Amino acid sequence: MTLRARLTLWYAAVLTLVLLAFGVAVYALLSLSLIRQIDATLNVAADEIRLAFRREVTGIRLPPMALDLTANVYVQIWDTAGNLVVQNVSVAEAPFDADRLTTGEAAYSDVRYEDIHLRVLTYPLVAQPEGTVVGTMQLASPLTTVDEAQRALLVLLLSGGLMAVLLAALVGWTTAAAALRPLEQVTEAALQITRADDLSLRIPLSGPAQGEVGRLIVAFNETLERLENLFETQRRFLADVSHELRTPLTTILGNLDLMRKMGQLDAESLEAISSETQRMKRLVQDILVLTQAESGKLPLARSELELDTLVLEVFQQSKVLAQDRVEVRLGQEDQARVMGDRDRLKQVLLNLMSNAIEYTPAGGSVTLGLACVGDWARVTVSDTGPGIPREELPHIFERFYRVDRSRKRTGQGGAGLGLSIAYWITRSHEGRLEVASEVGKGTTFSVWLPQSGSGCSDKAPAVEAVIGRR
Repeated sequence: MTLRARLTLWYAAVLTLVLLAFGVAVYALLSLSLIRQIDATLNVAADEIRLAFRREVTGIRLPPMALDLTANVYVQIWDTAGNLVVQNVSVAEAPFDADRLTTGEAAYSDVRYEDIHLRVLTYPLVAQPEGTVVGTMQLASPLTTVDEAQRALLVLLLSGGLMAVLLAALVGWTTAAAALRPLEQVTEAALQITRADDLSLRIPLSGPAQGEVGRLIVAFNETLERLENLFETQRRFLADVSHELRTPLTTILGNLDLMRKMGQLDAESLEAISSETQRMKRLVQDILVLTQAESGKLPLARSELELDTLVLEVFQQSKVLAQDRVEVRLGQEDQARVMGDRDRLKQVLLNLMSNAIEYTPAGGSVTLGLACVGDWARVTVSDTGPGIPREELPHIFERFYRVDRSRKRTGQGGAGLGLSIAYWITRSHEGRLEVASEVGKGTTFSVWLPQSGSGCSDKAPAVEAVIGRR
């Protein structure tokens, strides 16, 4: 069953229940009101007869006027012996309600008397002042008017209710169709996108964006955009991996072909093969680390470590990397303790330092510092290199992204994964990696990590260690 049919069915069913409850209430109230009016008439007539009757030696007598006052009511008076002594209906020979004739209690009842529906009041006659029961009075009034009113009301309720339900079902069917039409458009557009295999297509938004269907279309389009970006990123990733692997494979195959032609092993060719093999190994390892980090499955050791000691180790290794081409400085150095994986955090800082050294021209400087900012420890890597253009900054943490795409990389050069790895390792430590750069003045990377323990304290005044040109 379609959603349109289910909505219409539910709408009609609820309306049917409401109309049924309303009809039962109206029918019951009307019947009760009419019966009460007849009961009131019977009660007034009974009071008149009770005040007018006389007990004589020959039996019970009523003045003729008493029967005239109750002309719209059938009256029977029976003595205690079961004899009919007074009546205003000549054809009546049996009690209106024989079951209650001898009960001695006042009561109302509905009976069928010679195919006539009657409302009967049975009332004992008590002689005053003795207080003895001398007979029983039964007053009856036909319920023909009540029955006709009930039948008319029942027909009206059934026919009106049926017409109302049918009209409601028609309106519900039409309304549901109008309300669900945008969903049908969404479904058709989704199927068209699937058939065309084109994630660049979008579902047009014809109504208000704040409505339920509008929000659905907006969310669907946002999902399509994200999927398109993911597929595009995957496509670029595969293309970049293929490109990165093609170069070392070409070198390896070339050297193998050269040695095959020479008929002997060549030390220089073997060295080139070994270098390119190590490069491919590093690339595969970096891709594995990055994939684990992005999926949140990167294995990390969790232990408290002294971040300032780690910064000093990275500083010493960076001096070796820089040799005498650039100056490597140690800026502000506070004491800080953080929770994390020592090896992974060292990998982050070494990646940032090696990038800074590689991009800084000869004679420039790279500064490594550690400072406490509130509950955070901030490690900064600043260089005096050419800087990064503003439009490139949002992309530098993407995989295989390089600011200078035309730069010829050396055998030790990276594949554009270092910053991505650093970014995701920092994220895995509940920290963040930020960058600030100005073309012509240099770049500063900041690694923010939450502190553990009581925070950090300043050491002696910042020390600058410089190696470089002498």
